[in-house]
Amino acid sequence: MLTRLLVALAIATALSAAGTAIAAEKTVTLAVNGMYCSACPYIVKQSLTKVSGVGNVAVSYEKKTATVTYDDQKTSLAALTAATTQAGYPSQPIN
Repeated sequence: MLTRLLVALAIATALSAAGTAIAAEKTVTLAVNGMYCSACPYIVKQSLTKVSGVGNVAVSYEKKTATVTYDDQKTSLAALTAATTQAGYPSQPIN
């Protein structure tokens, strides 16, 4: 009985570790509408860095873009665009 319990525990641990290994860091560039002043990139960056799983954010006022590196197991593209939209700057991924 104890052996079966230990085997089940080992399998559960291995599956848990495999799930973590599947997580991938992704980078996306968003076109950010509505940035018209020098404070806008700061607000966009702050809105994105508050999203769980976001690692790095670089916002360009000149290009009207935000490049975001994130963990796709902790957040999604939809969450990123929702964060900028809620801050007043609708965005969409650049193909």
